[in-house]
Amino acid sequence: MGQMEWKGFSFNFNERTHIMGVLNVTPDSFSDGGRFLEKDRAVEQGIRMAEAGADIIDVGGESTRPFSEPVSADEEMNRVIPVIESLSREINIPISIDTYKSVVAREALSAGASIINDITALRGDPEMAGLASRQGVPVILMHMKGTPSDMQKNPTYDDLMGEIISFLMESARMAISHGIKKDMIIVDPGIGFGKTFDHNLQIIKELGQLKGTGYPVLIGPSRKAFIGEITGRPPSERDVGTISAIVAGILNGADIVRVHNVEMAKDAVAVADAIKRGSVS
Repeated sequence: MGQMEWKGFSFNFNERTHIMGVLNVTPDSFSDGGRFLEKDRAVEQGIRMAEAGADIIDVGGESTRPFSEPVSADEEMNRVIPVIESLSREINIPISIDTYKSVVAREALSAGASIINDITALRGDPEMAGLASRQGVPVILMHMKGTPSDMQKNPTYDDLMGEIISFLMESARMAISHGIKKDMIIVDPGIGFGKTFDHNLQIIKELGQLKGTGYPVLIGPSRKAFIGEITGRPPSERDVGTISAIVAGILNGADIVRVHNVEMAKDAVAVADAIKRGSVS
């Protein structure tokens, strides 16, 4: 499961940890809502992240912060498609579309995206799995308990990691049954999505259990509330705490880290990889 090749791109997770840069084209995301809603600013930010060392740029047009409300597919496409079209002409790394709507994903892939990042793990839209299969693109399957509007209303688990793994493996089997190749699947435990403070810490600490499934693992702790609870800092000042979380995640098995501050993460990932692997890649 270490090698992933598609549409002219290639990742080897056996060699190093990969960095996904977050590009929110939204007015209301918890960390940077509104900063990159205007197309040219969003494209410039995407280019900056690619130049800073990102391996993927993840473009999203709908906030999935706790208690957020969904937006229409048309509104989502109006936000992301112009950005993806322009950005794909400027950078030579893959762009992922952060959506659970197949119509948005289809238009994004046509515009230049080449990865689908689905917070519902292909369960939110019955057409999504077939689309990914036909297009031959990687899918990121994320665990979420509930929906963004209600996921933080007292989430409980009898067996946190066991339930996350069971959910993701069921989604992976569904993906494969629709023709998605096994080596095109990435799993994400969904830090902050229907998880308490203690759950988030436990996921990072016990990430090796998910890594043991054989699928590449993505984590997205960047600037999230649990870091604020520890540091007392607002989202814009949580990058140092984020670095601590991603380093711990890498040492416990993460293959991709999703971050807002790519430049800061680049050096931290390189050092964590050197410690983990005993060499510099």
